[in-house]
Amino acid sequence: MPLTRSLSMGSLSGLPLWDQEELPVEDLLLFEVAWEVTNKVGGIYTVIQTKAKVTVDEWGENFFMIGPYYEHNFKTQVEQCDPPNAAIKAALESIKNNGCQVHFGRWLIEGTPYVILFDIGAAAWNLDRWKGDLWNTCSIGLPYHDREANDSLILGSLVAWFFKELTDQLQDKPNVIAHFHEWQAGVGLVLIRSRKLPMATVFTTHATLLGRYLCAGNADFYNNLDKFDIDREAGERQIYHRYCLERAAVHCSHVFTTVSQITAVEADHMLHRQPDVVTPNGLNVKKFSAMHEFQNLHSMNKLKIQEFVRGHFYGHLDFNLEKTLFFFIAGRYEFSNKGADVFLEALSRLNYLLRVLFLCPKAYTLHTVHKLKRDTAQSVKEKFGKRLYEALLRGEIPDMNKILDRDDFTIMKRAIYATQRHTLPPVTTHNMLDDSTDPILSNVRRIGLFNSRSDRVKIVFHPEFLSSTSPLLPMDYEEFIRGCHLGVFPSYYEPWGYTPGECTVMGIPSVTTNLSGFGCFMEEHISDPSAYGIYIVDRRFRSAEDSCNQLTQFMFSFCQQSRRQRIIQRNRTERLSDLLDWRYLARFYIHARHLALCRAFPERFKMDSLAPPPNQGFRYPRPPSVPPSPSASLHSTPHHSDTEDEDDHEPYDEDEEAERDRLNIKAPFTLGAVPEGKKKQPSDYGN
Repeated sequence: MPLTRSLSMGSLSGLPLWDQEELPVEDLLLFEVAWEVTNKVGGIYTVIQTKAKVTVDEWGENFFMIGPYYEHNFKTQVEQCDPPNAAIKAALESIKNNGCQVHFGRWLIEGTPYVILFDIGAAAWNLDRWKGDLWNTCSIGLPYHDREANDSLILGSLVAWFFKELTDQLQDKPNVIAHFHEWQAGVGLVLIRSRKLPMATVFTTHATLLGRYLCAGNADFYNNLDKFDIDREAGERQIYHRYCLERAAVHCSHVFTTVSQITAVEADHMLHRQPDVVTPNGLNVKKFSAMHEFQNLHSMNKLKIQEFVRGHFYGHLDFNLEKTLFFFIAGRYEFSNKGADVFLEALSRLNYLLRVLFLCPKAYTLHTVHKLKRDTAQSVKEKFGKRLYEALLRGEIPDMNKILDRDDFTIMKRAIYATQRHTLPPVTTHNMLDDSTDPILSNVRRIGLFNSRSDRVKIVFHPEFLSSTSPLLPMDYEEFIRGCHLGVFPSYYEPWGYTPGECTVMGIPSVTTNLSGFGCFMEEHISDPSAYGIYIVDRRFRSAEDSCNQLTQFMFSFCQQSRRQRIIQRNRTERLSDLLDWRYLARFYIHARHLALCRAFPERFKMDSLAPPPNQGFRYPRPPSVPPSPSASLHSTPHHSDTEDEDDHEPYDEDEEAERDRLNIKAPFTLGAVPEGKKKQPSDYGN
């Protein structure tokens, strides 16, 4: 049967329809299986959670997500309901009648997809039998002490059981597509194919197991991809059984995908199969009706960060917050994989340039300690205002030497003495259990950045998630990003890289690398990434020393920009957000499903072409207002002066430049229409 169109990819402003034929979703059921369904663990949670909306828009009531059941997650994130499909309901009832627990409902996220959650603990009594089945099926044995692998086997066995019941009920009408994410969910795929269930399968690896381990062990990974003895390396790290599960899922799937070109190269060497489709990670991009709105959010949230700085550096606040730049790094606490080692080394070389800088391995949070001074100032201000008002009522010009009495000065002195600090501002906001071995604190000691008065770089390390309910600083992670000036993510191992992507859609410039999927994606689609606020450090073809110097130069150049130049760059960065919108990037998942159906049911599904959808052939041009030489616009020393901005006559019109971008982007498509109406001038915004 020919494939017919179901979802208009023209919903993104300025993006023409995609010529690829699409699926008859009314005759299909789509299931997406991942350990992170309703269960926030890592970046895969962001992928499936943000992609749910466009998938539901395409598939409607025929889309379901499958994952493990956790009571707290279910009660707080899921609205329980009955399955809308009779065959699914019968399959779940059969599993329940055989002594296993399964829960069904709607996940309360954008799109509200249906979810099927299997209770791992309630089915653990089958573990030994299912281990035997796995061994008999594919000769993979699991050690008893590996809890994660055992749980993955339980979930995979329940998933395969469910699909067996479902396909028996459906009798090939409608057909079923199952998409599995990562090795933890891949066990189910292996069992499905070994039992020859009539289904189309897709498997996505977001990062190879062995690749992450090797990079964390400081191996020269990318220069030796073809030299590793894969089996020996996996065995030495005691993950051989996990590696076998991952590799089995890769080779059993009808279609194998990964999230970036750099991970595709890695998968070819580590798993010995080239991905059929690259499916870049996206985000739900919400554009503001007025361009200046995201600039206003930057100014508002920057004030919250400045409030923390006043408290954290009390007694040592000898720098002007209005002339201070806020940089941050965030992500998993993988010291070398995420590039924290290179970042800290670059800071030590940049100490004479920058002002305040934050390190946040999970997320960032702050705390304020200057409440006493603020309360004292408020009290004295009220007294001062009352006495001034009384003097004016009497028709007198107040004597400024008498308007504050001795008690007022005593109160202010007590506040000053009570908050005096005889030690340097702390580098970390928390007491670490074993700070002598913590890699970040150890390297801070090595480079000697202790927040002394002579340091131009100030470091705050906060090893805890950011939360709007935190007593330290009630800011969400998104608010914090918007308040900063630059995100720095010089990762060595980063299959995609959501942190710089999140910065981009919020209009905040960022540093990434050509070893991250995000960095490679931006290099492919932007002629001059740094002009758009995407600084790409070369960590693939340069030595560690040269890469560190390049990162240092990027940060130095950023500090040389005037306030107006930073505002212009934020406008350009935000303009790239359409590139990362799921409304565009979901087409690669659509193609993977097409291909899986054609391979699983070649007699029913055909495609005009098995070639992947085009992801090349268009590039953002170099902005016409960017000078041909850095010396034409950048100052020779760090520059933050408002007075100098008045002499900055770099030609720039946001409407005109955005329109040129839209017209100059090459085929096969264009991105992003410019909102109508005159936008606020860049010089009207804050720093």
